[in-house]
Amino acid sequence: MDSAAIDRFEAGRGRLASLAYRLLGSAADAEDAVQDAFLRWQAADRGRIEAPEAWLTKVVTNLCLDRLRSAQARHERAVGDWLPEPLLEGDPMLGPADTFEQRESVSLAVLTLMERLSPVERAAYVLREAFSYSHAEIAGILDITESASQQHVHRARRRVAAERRGGGEVDPAAARRIVEEFLAAATSGRTERLVAMLTADATAVSDGAGLARRLLRHTTPERIASYVRAGFKPTPAKRRLAGGSPALHIALVNGSPAVVAVVEDRVVGVVAFEVGDGKVASLRGIGAAGRLARLNEAWRRHAPGAPVISAW
Repeated sequence: MDSAAIDRFEAGRGRLASLAYRLLGSAADAEDAVQDAFLRWQAADRGRIEAPEAWLTKVVTNLCLDRLRSAQARHERAVGDWLPEPLLEGDPMLGPADTFEQRESVSLAVLTLMERLSPVERAAYVLREAFSYSHAEIAGILDITESASQQHVHRARRRVAAERRGGGEVDPAAARRIVEEFLAAATSGRTERLVAMLTADATAVSDGAGLARRLLRHTTPERIASYVRAGFKPTPAKRRLAGGSPALHIALVNGSPAVVAVVEDRVVGVVAFEVGDGKVASLRGIGAAGRLARLNEAWRRHAPGAPVISAW
């Protein structure tokens, strides 16, 4: 392959990776899909490809759809038993992020909700909301009619809106203050304050520090408060599991505030918050090392600032 063809692919790699991440919810799988697309680009008769960007978009989208439809993926991503891979603010895979719809489409909340959509609905929704493709363009990418594209996007929007917790866009500084207060209550044992800071329909989901075979779920403010209080209570066993006494930072993860637990320069856990109307609407706890690999790499390059709690 000539250098011009390689340069052309590399110029669009970031956009393709962002598309694949939104479709798959996994940075590692997204990178694999983009690499597979590169191999197809390498083998293609590029002289006959009139619009390389459109061709590559279609290839990556269909590679992702194949993954979502595979028996292995259906088993691994059983609805309700899968959490997306979190990414630290500034990760290029989170782009584009100019509009609220683009930022929302990559939030952990919406990535989780999109698991309830069919693969084609998910693809149509992402192409429209995050990348502003027209329905005519989406129809060409997915090999469906323009009318079908409109229907898929409408259904996806309706389902996401119906199940979305929290409200619209939240001021980052205000959201951070809510999380700081919530963390202070969690680490001080003020369970009643935790209850007061949760919405009536709040939910909490966790992978049990990466040890649970199935996701742990909690509903009702009282149960969530008890779970959070127990989870944030330090014990020798937890410190042994973490490999030390973590420092607790607050950072943006997928556009939302999160508590990031760090031992030396290694992230050992993330609790991401969804905030709405001045309260916490949901929490997602992720501790599986494989799910934190890319975030860990970004953290080492990141200047995190002082932790909220220096030694948990």
